[in-house]
Amino acid sequence: MALLTACGGSQKGSADTAAVDAGPNANPQAAPQPVGPEFMADSAFAFCQRQCDFGPRTMNSDAHEHCAQWIAGKFQAYGLAVTKQQATLTGFDGTPLHATNIIASYRPEQPDRILVCAHWDSRPWADNDPDESNHQKPVLAANDGASGVAVMLELARLVSSSAQSAKNSAPNYGIDFICFDAEDWGTHADGDSWALGSHYWASHPHQPGYKARFGILLDMVGGQNARFYREGHSQLYASQTVNTVWRAAETVGFSTFFPKQDGGFITDDHIPVNELAGIPCIDIVPFYPNCEESNFGPTWHTVKDDMSHIAPGTLKAVGQTLVQVLWEMSDGIE
Repeated sequence: MALLTACGGSQKGSADTAAVDAGPNANPQAAPQPVGPEFMADSAFAFCQRQCDFGPRTMNSDAHEHCAQWIAGKFQAYGLAVTKQQATLTGFDGTPLHATNIIASYRPEQPDRILVCAHWDSRPWADNDPDESNHQKPVLAANDGASGVAVMLELARLVSSSAQSAKNSAPNYGIDFICFDAEDWGTHADGDSWALGSHYWASHPHQPGYKARFGILLDMVGGQNARFYREGHSQLYASQTVNTVWRAAETVGFSTFFPKQDGGFITDDHIPVNELAGIPCIDIVPFYPNCEESNFGPTWHTVKDDMSHIAPGTLKAVGQTLVQVLWEMSDGIE
């Protein structure tokens, strides 16, 4: 795919100098402060590794089925209510795809909800690999699939442990972590052949009339040297959420990873969430403007999308930013 479609060491940013730049008479309480627990990059890295241990999670494979069971079991172990939404979808080539969207709900009784999502399947063909002999090999998908789920699992662990702590500092609203399936069985010639699982969920939500205040899609959030520019559709559909997330990254010291610059318009799982489900949803997805192999980075849809190219610092930057967003809302900060 070109830029218009997608699978579609932590550095300090400007937050470190905000108090100095504000001047001696500035109110130190005027700027948002870091809130919430520490996001553990090592834990997210281990979740990413565990998914890859199953092998490529391509549609209709044993690895796909076993990994689905593992993901659902981890969310359940953290006390979340898990729903497996199963459907047989049709790939662009006519292949029946036995898909499973995994929905893990924190505080399912709460009507006020936020959606965090990622896809968990692997692309069956490494068709962007520089070696043409690899084009029919499956992608391990450490970044393009496993990284987003890994961040969500660590967030679920933190939410669960916070809810059980004496301080009771967990978010006081509902969160739905959705692992979309059948995202990466697509062809470059047909933009509608991607994101099949999210299309299905958006048309058949796990709860009739489901709504969330907003959604955040995590796609390829563990790559080395990743930078997350403001994606075009996200700004059109959910500009307020874009501003909230980028401000949160600055607050926790990771503005270097979230430059206030515009990227491209990406076809990804957030499109049906916006257009079919009517939930304003943004896409946190990397943009490499100077990468010869792909604007999604050098490992995108290649056999090199493995754990050796996953950066704990990137997982940390994205995860801590999401912690800030989720715990800020509990503090009543919009």
